[in-house]
Amino acid sequence: MNAAHFHLFVNHLPIIGFWLGTLVLIAGLLFKKTDIKLTALGLFIFSAITSIFAFFSGEGAKEVVENFAGISETLIHTHQEYAKLFFILTLILGAISLVAFVAELKKLKYARYLIMLTLLLAIATGVLAKYVATSGGEIRHTEIRSDAKMIPL
Repeated sequence: MNAAHFHLFVNHLPIIGFWLGTLVLIAGLLFKKTDIKLTALGLFIFSAITSIFAFFSGEGAKEVVENFAGISETLIHTHQEYAKLFFILTLILGAISLVAFVAELKKLKYARYLIMLTLLLAIATGVLAKYVATSGGEIRHTEIRSDAKMIPL
């Protein structure tokens, strides 16, 4: 497994984890179930941890693909900029999720506010995840680029 392969493997974990965590958290809030909310917070913490591997494996992946034909330095740079912002946001979300997890376990009165803050931050992180994923995919997948030719149906 080379650096690009490792990056492709780990970069999906935080993105899927955040969206899954968001859906689970919404379910936990709707059903008013502590266990479901804690599961969602755990998914956010897991996703923040996996984002560390995804972020730091990016440079190695870049070194593998940057000299391939058809690879755009501009697309790589765009992906790196989105990835930096996503990485920072995931770490913040992971930290807030950890605090919310403890607050929910201890039944602290401000736990609900932390969970609502977590949900809002998770949604924002999920939106940014779309841009990180798309910009990364565009580096090698010309079929998803905005300049790809469409076949009329």
